[in-house]
This record gives sequence, C-alpha cells and structure tokens, in this order.
Amino acid sequence: MDELWVVQLGCIDYRDALALQQRVRAARQEELIPDVLLLLEHPRVYTRGRRSAPGELSMGEDFYRAQGIEIVEVDRGGRVTYHGPGQLVGYPIMRTGDVLAFVRTMERAIAAALADEGLEPRLRTDEGPDYTGVWVEDRKIASIGVHVAKGVTTHGLAVNVDNDLEPFGWVVACGLPGVRMTSLLEETGAAPALLPCFRKRLAHRFAEAHGKRQRLVSRARLEAALAPAVASVA
Repeated sequence: MDELWVVQLGCIDYRDALALQQRVRAARQEELIPDVLLLLEHPRVYTRGRRSAPGELSMGEDFYRAQGIEIVEVDRGGRVTYHGPGQLVGYPIMRTGDVLAFVRTMERAIAAALADEGLEPRLRTDEGPDYTGVWVEDRKIASIGVHVAKGVTTHGLAVNVDNDLEPFGWVVACGLPGVRMTSLLEETGAAPALLPCFRKRLAHRFAEAHGKRQRLVSRARLEAALAPAVASVA
C-alpha cells in the first residue's frame, strides 16, 4: 500500500502555505516524495477561486480589511470562501488522473470523519458544482476546491470545526446567496479540544478513502525531502 505523508503545520499565513504547496507539488511531480496531506489552520482570510463572480465580496474590500481579513486571489476551482482559526484546512498534494473522482473521494472522506463525530452528513453532487462539499441537512460544513498541474493537485478542503462563522455571512459564500454555514461545534456542542481530535479522524479517513497508509511526517522531514527539488530548479 502506498504511503500518504501527513504533515501537521499549525496556524500559518495563507500565502506561506501556498508557497509551500507549490514546493511540495514540484517535488511530487519529480517523484521525490509520495503523496502528501498538509493539515493546518489559517489566520482570517477570504480566498477567491477561478469561478468567483463580481459581487461575492458584497460589502467592499475596505470593510473586510477593517475587520482584519485579508483577500487573496487563487487558482483553485470554486468561488469565494473564508478561512480562519478553528477551521481545519487540508491541502492534499497528490497524483490523480481523474479530478472529479478525486473530489468525490475527498467528500466521502470528510463525510466519514463527520459521521464518526455523530453527525449525519450528506453530499449534494446532483445539484451542480456550486454544491460541491459536505452538508448537514441544508447547512454547509465543508468546502472543497482544487487545482491540478501536471497530474498533481494543490489546494483542497476546509472543514468548519470550532471557527467563527460570522465572516461567511459578510460574503456570498461559495457563490450561493443565502447559504447557511455550520460547524462541528455548532452541530454537536462539543468541547474546545475538538479540532485536534477531529484532525486525527480526518487524516485517518482521508488515507483510508484514497487507499493509502498514513505516515505522520514532521515539517523538518518534509523540508529535507524538498531540498533536491529546490536544487534542481536552481
């Protein structure tokens, strides 16, 4: 069974995480490393995907920046979304030959991890691309958006665990007017240690769904593995 390196990064800046993804992708493209799943949180930020439309940041960028929320344009699929502390973000840098199947596998992995927490999640794959992700009844709890270059993915998934949901209400989240976002905390009322526990569940379910053997790898070990790719570019 192939390995999946799982790297826990804590809370890091969005642009720093994007730069790391690009370096990991280059190494994966050169077969220097196996598939990798980066697990982390971000400071408050809105990201706008390739399918974002005018008006999704309906209150104006000055308002968002006054709230301490950065705005970043990205090359992933999907529309505008929010990241912040307490939300579990996963960036799989993995080889795939079928992007749609890859996204559907991620949805099933997230749903399985949420079911482990006692929820009854559902997928809405038949309702169009705007409904990609995972839902609890009509409330969205997880978002997905990926980018593929030379057969290797970047970007990925975000699951609302115990993060502040108010910033979702200040935009047209996921391009769906009136969409209601929810979180694991809101649905279960669980204890503050929820995110570390859920992170373990998600990593396990993600590796299982992709038929991989999970291996926890430190940031230092990952950086050492990336060094040959950096040298080859230089």
